[in-house]
Amino acid sequence: MSATHEHPEAPGYSDDKKAVLARLRRIEGQVRGLTRMVEDDTYCIDVLTQVSATTKALEAVALKLLDEHLAHCVVNAARAGGPEADAKVKEASDAIARLVRS
Repeated sequence: MSATHEHPEAPGYSDDKKAVLARLRRIEGQVRGLTRMVEDDTYCIDVLTQVSATTKALEAVALKLLDEHLAHCVVNAARAGGPEADAKVKEASDAIARLVRS
């Protein structure tokens, strides 16, 4: 999903956009920190702790974005019906399957 993609037909879709972007920037910082830890041969437990924290943070953002996508894009497409509805439902189903497998 593009950060610049707007959803005017779905009020509220990006209500938390600033918060989500701030969380993503913090996750980027965590990844940079993890990179430095690996480059500096930091103690294994510290690296694993950082990996766990970064993974949990990213999963939380992914779930939020998926929830918003389901609540707005998929629901609106389903209401409209037709091939777009089928495509959006399949897209959402595939995204959920990927998230569950990870």
